[in-house]
Amino acid sequence: QVQLVESGGGLVQSGGSLRLSCEASGVRLENYAIGWFRQAPGKEREVVSCQSNSDGDQYYAESVKGRFTIARNDAKNTFYLQMNGLVPVDTAVYYCAAEPVGPMTYYYCSNYGKTLQGFGSWGRGTQVTVSS
Repeated sequence: QVQLVESGGGLVQSGGSLRLSCEASGVRLENYAIGWFRQAPGKEREVVSCQSNSDGDQYYAESVKGRFTIARNDAKNTFYLQMNGLVPVDTAVYYCAAEPVGPMTYYYCSNYGKTLQGFGSWGRGTQVTVSS
């Protein structure tokens, strides 16, 4: 099972940017779907973004489209979430997730990657706090 460790969270003012990183160990990421989820206080964990394998589709929640970008560096076994234009409602614990999908699975995100059940490996989370 892949081990995932997030980093890059912190406190930022409204309008600022952060880049979250998720380093994977124990497997090669290139045939994994990757995802970012978040959980705000008192709310359920929700999907932020997902990417199927390296050539596969991407998904963004409507609330982050145009502001957040998911990216991966399979050679470094690391993937990222670049977050620009942060606003206070983005405050949450952010979790990275991964699921093996194989080299020909290009549409995993569209079909399964928008739910928690679509991912079997999770990081412990990193806090992002956006002040107004």
